[in-house]
Amino acid sequence: MSTVGRYWSRYRSVPIVYRIGAAFLLGSIVGLAVGQPATRLQPLGDLFVQMLSMLIVPIIVFTLLMGARRLTPSKLGRIGGQVVGLYAVTSGLAVAFGLLVANLINPGENLELTGGEAMEAEAPDIVEVILGIVPSNPIGAMAEGDILPVIFFVIVFGYALAVVEESEGVSEQVSEGIESFYNLAEAGAEAMFKVVWGVMEYGVLGVFALMASVFGQAGVDAIVPFALLILTLLLAVSLHIAVVHLAGLVMLLSGQSPIKFLRGGREALITALSIRSSSGTLPVTMNDADENLKIDESVYSFSLPLGATINMDGTALYQGVAAIFAANLVGVSLTLPEQFTVVVVAVLASIGAAGVPGTGLIMLTLVLTQLGLPLEVVGFVAGVDPILDRLRTMTNISGDLAVTTVVAKWNGAVDFASGVWGGEGASASPADD
Repeated sequence: MSTVGRYWSRYRSVPIVYRIGAAFLLGSIVGLAVGQPATRLQPLGDLFVQMLSMLIVPIIVFTLLMGARRLTPSKLGRIGGQVVGLYAVTSGLAVAFGLLVANLINPGENLELTGGEAMEAEAPDIVEVILGIVPSNPIGAMAEGDILPVIFFVIVFGYALAVVEESEGVSEQVSEGIESFYNLAEAGAEAMFKVVWGVMEYGVLGVFALMASVFGQAGVDAIVPFALLILTLLLAVSLHIAVVHLAGLVMLLSGQSPIKFLRGGREALITALSIRSSSGTLPVTMNDADENLKIDESVYSFSLPLGATINMDGTALYQGVAAIFAANLVGVSLTLPEQFTVVVVAVLASIGAAGVPGTGLIMLTLVLTQLGLPLEVVGFVAGVDPILDRLRTMTNISGDLAVTTVVAKWNGAVDFASGVWGGEGASASPADD
């Protein structure tokens, strides 16, 4: 073997999660050291995000069809209710944690609002949100990457296939055709997970470029004045993950080790921290649920795509922190009823929020409008939002995986004897085998 080949083999022998973690740190250091010129690396990072986005719809379609094969109507209704209920509870607790930590630290107390470009948004109408779940054109929804309508259509279609297959008098040709659908879905899902690992190999370079660009753009001077806001969000995020996700969901309700859970989901968490998109991270999250956490696709194929759309723990938590920050900037104190309003608005708005970068800023305008606080605050924090957004997205992904683990445990759809639970390390990528 040549010298280059030996170095390449040695590089590939390091688990992908460590390589991506190193790229995250090195990219941040390079961005701070080089400054503005580092932003020229942004296209390399954008390519990584675009490749992940390419995988979202195929993975949702294939894995949901596989899951529909195993779900009876009663089980589908039970799992759906459990998933949505837990997502709503964790989002409400997230806002409460954000408000609690922000009230203790009071970020923004010594800053002065000097203006900024306001961003406007209207609160999502609940009727429009519900109607938007049903696609007028399923193929169009897939082409546009509109996740909720895609989930709805594929579940209905998969359930219809199961009903037809179990019907009396169904012809052999139809039965064989349905089995072909299911077999195609299974083969497609396996192929897409292989593609995920190929994309993650490139992700080492992509993550380096993304972090170098964001810190080259923000620089130390932009970060220092908002250090307290960043630290407040970091503390609130850490407490929420530790108390709600790890202690509450993983330890109490699942009876499992938080350390093993974090090891099983670390690729998804690092990817979320790097690309700040719940939807973009979805292929990696689903792969971790399948390969590392050993959760059955009948659960994760439903809960994770739905969570990437409606479960915004980190984004909801940020609204609590940002509301206190905004009030301090203009020298007012929020009353308890006003802070309760933040909880309600943030949870409801998260249902209609898309899992894409920058969603937190749009949701923030809803909260500020409801409280009567100046929208200029949005422009004031926009400069450091790429950093804040990474913490929010990582929290969203942690919540998705924790809820999925609990629901899988309740429905006997997780193998706690294998994967990370059984003492094995996180699965190596196919390329590393």
